[in-house]
Amino acid sequence: MFEVPALPYAYDALESVISREIMELHHDKHHHAYVEKLNAALAQYPNLQGKNIETLLRELNTLPGAVRTAVRNNGGGHYNHCLFWLWMAPAGQGGGGEPQGALRDDIVSRYGSFDAFKEQFTEKALTLFGSGWVWLQPNMDIATTANQDSLLSEGGDEPVLGLDVWEHAYYLDYRNRRDDYVKNWWEIVNWRTAEERYEKLSK
Repeated sequence: MFEVPALPYAYDALESVISREIMELHHDKHHHAYVEKLNAALAQYPNLQGKNIETLLRELNTLPGAVRTAVRNNGGGHYNHCLFWLWMAPAGQGGGGEPQGALRDDIVSRYGSFDAFKEQFTEKALTLFGSGWVWLQPNMDIATTANQDSLLSEGGDEPVLGLDVWEHAYYLDYRNRRDDYVKNWWEIVNWRTAEERYEKLSK
């Protein structure tokens, strides 16, 4: 049985950017619903229940048709959100600033500067039609997926960093101003998590 992980900070810890109300709804309602539906879908498939979410998503196209959509949507939602909570931290307590070490070096090598990377990542986030995610991959490509689709299901690597641009992630605070949400999100990015993931994924 999959479970929703506890947040690594208080619900109101990100209020300079994301309100307590959104965090409670996003974590306790939306993420919880993905997990409930995923577990319900897997209940009839004991042979799949021992697999971790990464394996299920990588093997998506080999899963029984009756469970494939649920794993794609709800399994993808669970996986994406488990990472999303870790990619944020309160401003001044690990959130914001710029990456360090190899991650920063390789971002600058690829994009010319950290600010240029931010501009391209932001542009992807603002031009993604409908709901979805924006990702920084270990090869330094910036990619997008629709809905709760996972890069793993498309043969890709685990992401270094990702941003949720579903409306439920920001609408109560920003209404239709996705640009303000994305601009402010950079203030709470937990670069330490991204650096650790990059080091692991680059080996």
